[in-house]
Amino acid sequence: MKKLFAAIDVGSYELSMKIFEFGKKSGVKEIDCVRHRIDIGNDTFHTGLISPRKMDELCDILSGFSKVMESYKVTDYLAYGTSAIRETVNTSILLDQIEERTGIKVSVLSNSEQRFLEYKGAALRSDFDDHIKQGAAFLDIGGGSSQITLFSEGHLVTTVNLHLGTLRIRSKIRDIEPVYSDQELLIGEIVSNELDYFKELYLNDLKVYNIIIIDDYLSAIMTQVSSRPDGHILSRSYKEIMKALSVKTTYQIAERLFIPEENASLLIPSAIIVDKVISITGATDLYMPGVSLADGIAYDYADKKNYIRSGHDFTDDILSSANNIAERYGAFDSITKKMVSSALAIFDATKTLHGMTDRERLLLEISAILRNSGKYVSMSMPAEVTYSIILNSEIIGISHQERKIIGTVAKYSYPNNISYEAFDIYNFSEKEQIIAAKLTAILRVATGIAKNVDKTIDTIKAAVKERELIIKVTADDKMLLEKGLFSERCDTFEEIFGITPVLRVIKK
Repeated sequence: MKKLFAAIDVGSYELSMKIFEFGKKSGVKEIDCVRHRIDIGNDTFHTGLISPRKMDELCDILSGFSKVMESYKVTDYLAYGTSAIRETVNTSILLDQIEERTGIKVSVLSNSEQRFLEYKGAALRSDFDDHIKQGAAFLDIGGGSSQITLFSEGHLVTTVNLHLGTLRIRSKIRDIEPVYSDQELLIGEIVSNELDYFKELYLNDLKVYNIIIIDDYLSAIMTQVSSRPDGHILSRSYKEIMKALSVKTTYQIAERLFIPEENASLLIPSAIIVDKVISITGATDLYMPGVSLADGIAYDYADKKNYIRSGHDFTDDILSSANNIAERYGAFDSITKKMVSSALAIFDATKTLHGMTDRERLLLEISAILRNSGKYVSMSMPAEVTYSIILNSEIIGISHQERKIIGTVAKYSYPNNISYEAFDIYNFSEKEQIIAAKLTAILRVATGIAKNVDKTIDTIKAAVKERELIIKVTADDKMLLEKGLFSERCDTFEEIFGITPVLRVIKK
């Protein structure tokens, strides 16, 4: 049976809705696309508010979307706001107004969620993995910011968000009011300033051959450079057309590329961002898969509902991102690896007691990976610093709320640091508080097993027997320190799960 689904993107400078048809055999098929230009980002980035006039226009457009969905007999939809909604000072009130006036419930994506969906839309294309086998940069250009995700040998290395959005850059330029001949030079300086730091901190010796680009307007340049239908062009060809466009006004660029002048004013910052990324990476090829956030929303929905099957391992991408952060803070060592193994063994052995899903298992794994990151900055306050690092780090595919859970679990896994009352300050729902408490209890026990970097642990197995959680560890040492201090890590676990952890060491 086929299903009709709508994906709505409430973007910084445009509202778009795509209607998709899902089928078990046919997969995902786009059947309609509706787009309306509305510059709400300009309001948000300047004042933190959306003006009443723009709010009326926004609601009128969404009401129109609702009628289109009715005409298609759409059975389900998802509507998401991005940076222009996310950065308002009255987000909750704004979303409530939209739902009351249009009947459409809009949720707000964190930056990492938004980028992950756009990335997922591209990654589900059949040729995506071929592009990241060599070194690659995934460049996602938005209205408020841009995201660069680096890959090496098919694996995600790091992802970084930069305040280089097309609308944000254009707003800066208008505030400065340069003479027209200086506009491109000024944009280039703004972009270079951010990218120079990025190059110094993240590129290192990484070789980048391909740049995979997500952008709404650059296709106008791509079609001028290459007649290939697959979205590929050579970097040198792109550089040539950029040189030709650099001496033209916005009006002349619009006329040359057959696009509205308004689009040209947004294309110029995007084009310069790509040009500068080519320069710092030395990439030889560009690829535009031609997907948008709406595609990512639809593909994610279809993937979760089993309308499609992905050959790409997105969980591996999320864990790679977390491992990279741990490595940056000197925490990706043998103790961390033992802690991760112990935590996951305990989680798996107690599934019937905690009732959590694979998603919570992933949050626990990330908590264990990042748990010791704060020690790099402060040996006296590692728990607090770890929490701060996690909350302020981009982990692709992990929402802001999930980052708070991960940070809380890592923070309260430290000895004498547990305080259930403290969970209240993080604005957790009751369900989230329970999840955070359960994962904290598991990680506290796991940290009791991983104490010494010099000790080799071969296997960790856990099983529930009667009222005990038996953890068997095969190691090259009797682990006297761990056994002596183990009980102080078990009180929280006993309180939450009603069973007693017992550590049994088998010396090789």
